[in-house]
Amino acid sequence: MISPSEHVMARIDGPVGWLIFNHPERNNALSLEMWKAMQVVLDHYSGNSDVRVVVVCGAGEKAFTAGADISEFDRVRRTPEQIAHYNSTGHAASRKLMTIEKPTIAMIRGWCMGGGVGVALACDLRIAAASARFAIPAAKLSIGYGWPGIKMIIDLVGPAFTREILFTGRNFTAAEAQNMGLINRVVADDELETFVSSYCDMMGKNAPLSIQATKGTVAELLKPAENIDYARCEELDARCYASEDYVEGRRAFLEKRNPVFRGK
Repeated sequence: MISPSEHVMARIDGPVGWLIFNHPERNNALSLEMWKAMQVVLDHYSGNSDVRVVVVCGAGEKAFTAGADISEFDRVRRTPEQIAHYNSTGHAASRKLMTIEKPTIAMIRGWCMGGGVGVALACDLRIAAASARFAIPAAKLSIGYGWPGIKMIIDLVGPAFTREILFTGRNFTAAEAQNMGLINRVVADDELETFVSSYCDMMGKNAPLSIQATKGTVAELLKPAENIDYARCEELDARCYASEDYVEGRRAFLEKRNPVFRGK
């Protein structure tokens, strides 16, 4: 197993590839090194056909991630050139998380703040413990959040809630985050990992090509109307029907058994 950084762990359990922020003494705050390590792990999972689902989480009980590691800003984010490099590295990691063909789940326990919210939003699903808390305190630090992150929030919760989140910088409960549409599910703290594992099991048994088609088509339909590649959507759909898995799915249905999909 790859170990790109001591603060980013990768672990494969059956069909699940775990990406774990492993810096609990700093509430899993994201350093520049960790943004880079995320890309290495995601590239590895992207090329591994045994990995059907990717779960992103934080080590320990206190935080998914407290966002960017502000303590290193004087060293890595001071000059315009450094700022540009830092931002492009973070955006590249988030982009890989958004575009990996496999379904992704953010398993959120404790604090999910600032850039950590952006990481969670880059995942396909967000499942949080009842005690989780969310905040983007950019306005309390006189820093900008960046248009890619703001666009992701708008796409999920709309402009009014986006303004509330960013104007106030306040903490939101998991229940509030769910009501806004920021997260998908809220479960009891002691049931979080079991619930996420059950979702991983369901998705891991489903046809990879069908999931890829859905993920790709949703990504296209979120674009401005003039930029949607409808031919790409149709291609993804057609690939499902031309696959061996389509034959297996029909055969399993008629034989009254569970299908075994291979992503081919």
